[in-house]
Amino acid sequence: MHNYPRVLQDQVAIVTGGTRGVGFGLATALARAGADLAVVSRNPRQGQEAAEALAGWGGRVKYIEADVTRLSDLQRMVDETLKEYGKIDILVNNAGTAITRPVLDTTEEEWDRVVDTNLKSVFFACREVGKVMINRQKGKIINIASISGQSASPLIASYCASKAGVIQLTRALALEWARYRINVNAIGPGYIRTDLNKKELENEKVYQSIVSRIPFRTLAKEDDLSGALIYLASEASDYVTGHTLFVDGGWLAN
Repeated sequence: MHNYPRVLQDQVAIVTGGTRGVGFGLATALARAGADLAVVSRNPRQGQEAAEALAGWGGRVKYIEADVTRLSDLQRMVDETLKEYGKIDILVNNAGTAITRPVLDTTEEEWDRVVDTNLKSVFFACREVGKVMINRQKGKIINIASISGQSASPLIASYCASKAGVIQLTRALALEWARYRINVNAIGPGYIRTDLNKKELENEKVYQSIVSRIPFRTLAKEDDLSGALIYLASEASDYVTGHTLFVDGGWLAN
């Protein structure tokens, strides 16, 4: 686990999908850097467990139960965060999902689930939190994209399309909100072992084919994203906006 100074002391951060997997890792990095947190998910049991674990780093942590695909839940997420902390400095849009399916077998419901979770929720979370940040004339928004938003793969067309949308949305919002001194950036992770791809990576042939394409010849660890996150959330990146920082072991350079 990397150690970072508490450069986010007294900052308030929202992390969607922040109670497990990559999202919990991101929330942990923010907590270790001194931020107070609002972690958001649909699972109250996981949420409370995550909040208790994150509080162990010394900051304040609030769990908010919300479905990020619902605008009313996102509005409540903002209201509850403001009620608890009085401000929002950082938004991390991490909640996501994927379906591995040929295009011809993909249903409308499956397409909607992926795009609503990965892209629609990012758009409207940015919109609702953006209202608060515009009033303050400052803020850091970090969207979690993917190498799949730039390097396509078969069988995950809906995921690729949604993550490409996140990258373009990040650029468009950065341009629109630059006059309010709001930084809008994204992180594009490479392959990380998660609940979404665990079954796929258990296939040794699939695992080796993926690792062979990574110049570092290893999958990323969740903590490998923490440096990029702290950089984009802190004043170190005050003159960086509209950028997607890929943390991929060299995948896109290959």
